[in-house]
Amino acid sequence: MRILMVSAEAVPFAKTGGLADMVSALAIQLANMGHDVKIVMPRYYKIDRKKLEPLLGPMAIAAGQQETWSAVYKTKMPGCDKLEVYFIDHEQCYGRDGIYGVPGETDFHDNPYRFAVLCHGAFQLCRKLQWFPDIIHAHDWSACLAPVILKYICRYSGFEKTASVLTIHNQGYQGQYGKDKFPALGIDWGLYYGAGFEHEGGINFLQAGVTSADMITTVSPTYAYEIQTPEGGFGMNGLLSLRHDVVRGILNGADTEYWNPETDVKIPFNYSAKDMFGKKRCKEELQKKFGLPVEPDVPVFAMITRLVDQKGIGDVFGPMHGSMFAMCRDMRIQFVVLGSGEKWCENEIAELQNKLPNFRAFIGYNEVLSHLIEAGSDFFLMPSKYEPCGLNQIYSMLYGTLPIVRRTGGLADTVSNYNEQTGDGTGFVFDRLDPSAVYNTVGWATWAYYNKKDDIKKMQLRGMKQNFGWEIAAKSYLEVYREALKRGCNIIE
Repeated sequence: MRILMVSAEAVPFAKTGGLADMVSALAIQLANMGHDVKIVMPRYYKIDRKKLEPLLGPMAIAAGQQETWSAVYKTKMPGCDKLEVYFIDHEQCYGRDGIYGVPGETDFHDNPYRFAVLCHGAFQLCRKLQWFPDIIHAHDWSACLAPVILKYICRYSGFEKTASVLTIHNQGYQGQYGKDKFPALGIDWGLYYGAGFEHEGGINFLQAGVTSADMITTVSPTYAYEIQTPEGGFGMNGLLSLRHDVVRGILNGADTEYWNPETDVKIPFNYSAKDMFGKKRCKEELQKKFGLPVEPDVPVFAMITRLVDQKGIGDVFGPMHGSMFAMCRDMRIQFVVLGSGEKWCENEIAELQNKLPNFRAFIGYNEVLSHLIEAGSDFFLMPSKYEPCGLNQIYSMLYGTLPIVRRTGGLADTVSNYNEQTGDGTGFVFDRLDPSAVYNTVGWATWAYYNKKDDIKKMQLRGMKQNFGWEIAAKSYLEVYREALKRGCNIIE
């Protein structure tokens, strides 16, 4: 099968979050399974042209109100020579820092035009290569114009046998702009209503993608259900419920070669489910790194997170009401945090470090430190308001660190709750998000650590032995691709 991934980001070239990891990992897995896969994305300022191979001749792109021209570059995906990555090179759009914005302008004012160039450019690239995909797989709102172009413009001009799949990575980001931005999309005004762009007098990229795509996926089964509810739909639950017959939830895989405690070069001591001694040594190094007392019998709890509302930070760190101060004051535990985000939360964390001898944090992000935290911690807290898939709970289980999660999205799909009677489970799960629920669940985990050591060990080993690779997810996507072809092109294998 020929598959074109259209995405604003993909590792290792550009990344703001899990979207970039998923696009590359899925593409690599499909390519290794024998499928003809290509990725197309922008060439941002920091992607060095000198390391890329130019395609001969410029490429015309009909975005905006007049035709524009771009160059195209390509390279092989590192570690997978079968997978080619193509870059739309348009200096006006992408010759700047930032993918979607920068600190001073978090959402670039010309993003509708920038991503219209990407989506129109994807079709022009196919024509330039004389390579017409079976599937155009669009990722998140920034690629949502691609299903629209396919359905209303290109399906009968060279793409008769091409179907579209849209993956929603985060329903909270929809690409909403004023109506005055519509001409930047380079499509007929009739599609303002016809393709589903109109939203409260403006335009909504994700809404148009959901309206136009042949199939829609999310990154976990539970999240596929949640986005069809008023609580999780962010105003689009009605449309998604109307299209429920084409919505599928496929749990993301994880890079189990990169995140593997047996071979991880970023941790000081390796270990496995058969020999856990290295984890104890990693815990000691983690305590030293954060300036905590080296106490092997005291449980270490951890968070690696963006300090934003979605991650439940108000209920953990909120001044005067968050649970962190009380947990560290009342319980014989240690707590480490790695993350950055909202300024009030960063300031509160600094205050907590001054008040609590058993709480330490690193504001910012450090990849090596993130691996040490996963390896050296006993428990990992993820109290998310919503979590489309989540990866850290998966990494935690693979490293023998027990996740403490709210029952939502991919967290609900990956972590099974501890049963005190049988000792079963892979973590600790709670339902209601508030400071008392976080406090009580951390307290429950602390009690089990001190009083149910055999159960803790069994849970660790159970998590480490789970299969979170991309093979299963890739097979599920292939099923979705086949259904998209049946629905969009009446192609039956």
